[in-house]
Amino acid sequence: MTVVNGYEQSDREEHINVLNLESLEKRAKEIIPTGGFGYIVGGSEDDWTLAQNRKAFTHKQIYPRTLANIDNPDMSTNVFGIDLKTPVMMAPLAAQGLAHSKGEVDTAKHLLMRGALMAQSTYSSASIADTAAAGEGAPQFFQLYMSKDWKFNEAILDEAKKAGVKGIILTADATVDGYREADIINDFQFPIPMANLEKFSEGAGKGQGIAEIYAAAAQKISPDDVRRIAEYSDLPVIVKGIQTPEDAELAIGAGAAGIYVSNHGGRQLNGGPASFDALSAIADSVAGRVPIIFDSGVRRGSDVFKALAAGADLVALGRPFVYALALGGALGVQDAIQELNHEFATTMQLAGTKTIDEVKQSKLADFKY
Repeated sequence: MTVVNGYEQSDREEHINVLNLESLEKRAKEIIPTGGFGYIVGGSEDDWTLAQNRKAFTHKQIYPRTLANIDNPDMSTNVFGIDLKTPVMMAPLAAQGLAHSKGEVDTAKHLLMRGALMAQSTYSSASIADTAAAGEGAPQFFQLYMSKDWKFNEAILDEAKKAGVKGIILTADATVDGYREADIINDFQFPIPMANLEKFSEGAGKGQGIAEIYAAAAQKISPDDVRRIAEYSDLPVIVKGIQTPEDAELAIGAGAAGIYVSNHGGRQLNGGPASFDALSAIADSVAGRVPIIFDSGVRRGSDVFKALAAGADLVALGRPFVYALALGGALGVQDAIQELNHEFATTMQLAGTKTIDEVKQSKLADFKY
C-alpha cells in the first residue's frame, strides 16, 4: 500500500483471476478505503436508476444462430477514423487514484496492451500528459467538465491537444452533482489533488467533496458551447449524457461529431430511465449520421453485443475496470478486459456474427418474461 494524506492506495501490479466483471466489486471493496469505494460504487439518492442500468439488459435477448459457418469472430472496428481491436473502451471515470497509486497511468497501459480506446477525465488523478504518455501513442479521448472560467477551458483543451488526444468528450449531464448519499454518509472528501486542476491551483481537489468541485463547473451548457469547443480545439466533440432523441438532435445540430448515450452510471438524475432502454430510440434518430458511444451498467460480453445491436458503435465501462485496477494495477485491468472480450467473442460466435458490422445488423428479441 501507498499512503497519501492518510489515504491507503493499492500499489499491486499482478495478474488477477477474473470469473466475471461483476465479481470484482466485492473483492475491490476489501482493498479500497471506505470513502473512496463509496464514491466509486455509489449512484444518486436510493440508487434506483443505478440498479435499472443492469436490469435493462434483460429487456432484450440475443437470438442464437446455427449453421452460420463462422469461427474466430473479429472484434476489430473503426470508429471516428480510429482502428481498434475491440469496441470496448474505458469510460472517463474520475479520480482513479482512489483505487490505485498509479491511477489512470496504469489504466492507459492496459488499454495499450489490448488495442482499446482510453478516455481520461478532467478530474483525473494523473495529468493529461502523463496518461497520454502511458498509452505510448495509443488513441485516447479527453473528457471535459466545462468550467465557468473559459480561460481554464482553453488551457486544458490546449493540454489535451498537445498530448495528442483524438477527441473531446463534453459531459453535459453534470451541471450539478447528483445527490450521492454514500458520500454524505462517509463524509467523503478527495484525499489527493486532481492533477489537471492542480496545474491551475495548487492542491486543487484535495479536501473537497464532489459538490464543491462541481460548483466551479459550468451550471449552464448550451449548443453554443459545443460549437465553441469544437472551433477552439479543432477536434471532434462528443456530447456525453444524451438520454433522448431530442437532445441528440440538438447536439448534432450544434456540430457534435458523436453522441454519448449515458446516465452517468446512475450517479446524476435518479428516476431517469436505464441507459440501455434509452439507446434504441436515440440510435434511430441519429440514423448513422455520427458515431454513438454507450455506457452505464455494462458488465458482460452479452451486454456489449446487445448495446452494439441496439445502435452503439463503442461500448464503455468504468467501475469494473477501476476495481480491477485496485486488485492488480495495469495487469489486473488487462485481465478484466481480456475476460470481457472473451465473453463478447463467445457471444458473437453463438449468435452467428463474424464481424462488428454483423453484430450491429443483428435483431434483438423482445420477449416479456
